[in-house]
Amino acid sequence: MVELTGWGWRHSGRTEWALRGVDLRIEPGERVLLLGASGAGKSTLLHALAGLTGDDGAIIGEEEGELRLDGAPAVRRRGGVGLVGQDPETQLVMARAGDDVAFGLENLAVPPTGIWPRVTAALGEVGFPYGPARGTAALSGGEKQRLVIAGTLAMRPRLLLLDEPTANLDPDGARLVREVVARVVAATEATLVLVEHRVADVVDLVDRVVVLEPGGGVVADGPPPAVFAAQGERLAARGVWVPGREPRPRTAPAPGGDVVIEAVDCVARAPLDVAAPGAVPATVLDGVSAAVPAGTATALTGRNGAGKSTLLMLLAGLARPHAGAVLPRGPLAEVSPRPLSRWPARRLARHVGTVFQHAEDQFVTRTVRDELRFAPARAGLGRRETESWVEELLERLRLRPLADVHPYTLSGGEKRRLSVATALSSGPAHAPDVLLLDEPTFGQDTRTWVEVVELLGALRAEGRAVVMATHDDLLLDRFADTRLRVGRGRVAAAGRTSGGGAE
Repeated sequence: MVELTGWGWRHSGRTEWALRGVDLRIEPGERVLLLGASGAGKSTLLHALAGLTGDDGAIIGEEEGELRLDGAPAVRRRGGVGLVGQDPETQLVMARAGDDVAFGLENLAVPPTGIWPRVTAALGEVGFPYGPARGTAALSGGEKQRLVIAGTLAMRPRLLLLDEPTANLDPDGARLVREVVARVVAATEATLVLVEHRVADVVDLVDRVVVLEPGGGVVADGPPPAVFAAQGERLAARGVWVPGREPRPRTAPAPGGDVVIEAVDCVARAPLDVAAPGAVPATVLDGVSAAVPAGTATALTGRNGAGKSTLLMLLAGLARPHAGAVLPRGPLAEVSPRPLSRWPARRLARHVGTVFQHAEDQFVTRTVRDELRFAPARAGLGRRETESWVEELLERLRLRPLADVHPYTLSGGEKRRLSVATALSSGPAHAPDVLLLDEPTFGQDTRTWVEVVELLGALRAEGRAVVMATHDDLLLDRFADTRLRVGRGRVAAAGRTSGGGAE
């Protein structure tokens, strides 16, 4: 049983409360979908339920009110709680996949004879594509997500907390995980609290919807059909993903243009598997050729582990292919005809912008505002022009209340917005010729989702090339002009679509 009475939490160093005045009771075995705008405190609440906040927790800050699990403080119930966070990187602790799943079971003092059957079963249930000896460092983002889910489900928690568990998964993988979660909660009668932006996909999993207000408490609570029927319009206006009310960004038609980057017969290999010394790295891309035209939005699609992020890094010039080359074409070739991987860093950053899969990898300053100032300062923009565009980005992407906050303390969705904003922070007139983004809409509410897409649309309208690795079906439908499906070491071009249509 989960009970919160007048509960609130303010992160250390923040002036605003993440949540305040939360009154909530969840009965044992209930299945709850937690909704709210980006920054509403959904992840914060899950961390608190997992016993990670407070004086004895990993997350420090100021707490008020009461939060209890089965009548006791959450910190005393950690052994019965399973949490899947937004970032799988933060939950992997072992070098090999099987050992990572076994780690939680060992901490729960499961007898040794019972550990490995549960490890094997959990890996199979989530569709993990490798054996238990696979090195965790060699996995893609989506594969790491499956592994973390397997480790959590193997512990058979009484309270299961899932924070965007399918955000990094391909459609088949997401469907499989939802089916596994449904089976587990049905078999164990565990209490489920789920955060998920793909509301239409998970609404059948839950029997209750709870909506949180940023900095406040519960603003809607009840069965999904009743909540969406009575308050759907109001919730959608607040940025909540309400089924049947998907956003429609306003973007100009893609002008198209000449090819600016071309991959020619590229071969790429997986990272060295440190857990298997002497093993030959697998070939991820084999003889791949692809062209990126100016004035278009190109989407890289495919299953987890297919090589989408690898291809994105090759096209960005941030990784060198084992064979073949990624070459500048058209106006970029006039800057330098050398392969992009051999361009000096300053030249590459001026003409090719990148948003990484892990947002933290590109933060270099101590505040959100300084992060947005960094690129225009390097590009030589004047102070007035820089400040004007920084203020516009803070407003449009709803980062203003976080302007003086350290980037590492943001939520997953906020980090993603900031990483996209930094790639755009030189302003439309000084933006890179090509912008490559890995899951650019991860963790966004409907309002910030629209702002991200419209900002990218403005660059496309000015003739910039946009390339996205994504599993976001709505982004594919509303914005992609061309889809390149990555799989089995190859890339299949689907050609141009009419305003972002079917593959």
